[in-house]
Amino acid sequence: MPRQIIDLSLKLTNNMPSHKFFPRPVIVPHVTHEEMITWGNGVEGDPFGGCTTYLGMIDHVGTHVDAFIHTKKDGLTIDQMALDLFIGKAVCLDLRHIPDLGDIDIAELEAAEKKAGVRIDGHIVLLCTGLHNRHYPTDKVVWSNPGITYEASHWLADRSRVHGVEGPSTDKPSHNEFPNHRVCRDRGMTHYEWLVNLESLLGKGEFEFSGLPLNIANGSGSPVRAVAFLD
Repeated sequence: MPRQIIDLSLKLTNNMPSHKFFPRPVIVPHVTHEEMITWGNGVEGDPFGGCTTYLGMIDHVGTHVDAFIHTKKDGLTIDQMALDLFIGKAVCLDLRHIPDLGDIDIAELEAAEKKAGVRIDGHIVLLCTGLHNRHYPTDKVVWSNPGITYEASHWLADRSRVHGVEGPSTDKPSHNEFPNHRVCRDRGMTHYEWLVNLESLLGKGEFEFSGLPLNIANGSGSPVRAVAFLD
């Protein structure tokens, strides 16, 4: 039986919701088929047209991964980070009981780890809170995500270098303390934000994850096409 591929990436659309600090993307038609057909490409009897799309966005919109430099001034940029950081064994933890603007603390992570039946040891850890299904595409999704506490962030750092969440941030929008981002800065840890379809991974145990960034020179992060492979 072939492996199942689960798409964990949010579709990029014009003016989609973005983090409270960041501008929304501009994704609009650039050149249309009707315009390009007038350029005279192709051969007699078989004119050749085409189309292009304009993307105007920062590197932290939609499903994306943070570079170390995003939170640490002398940290590695996205094009400097080792690619094996973004591929590997993973587990998804069921935290759907955490309410909007709730706290994900050590007790919740330990209980979810036990329920998943996977001892976290170098895994990419994905946290399913149900946020995306509750709120997207309304703007409430930007103002409702739970946050990973300072202590829980260290718990993750003791077991993994990479984790991922639904919604625009690993930290709550109701304050500007950024405990998870500060721990990521101090512990050499990074994370994915705005993953989707995580419910599909619950109860699946260990699986393979891939979320490769674009090779952006001096990038502080990158959009990714995150996927999970289930055997």
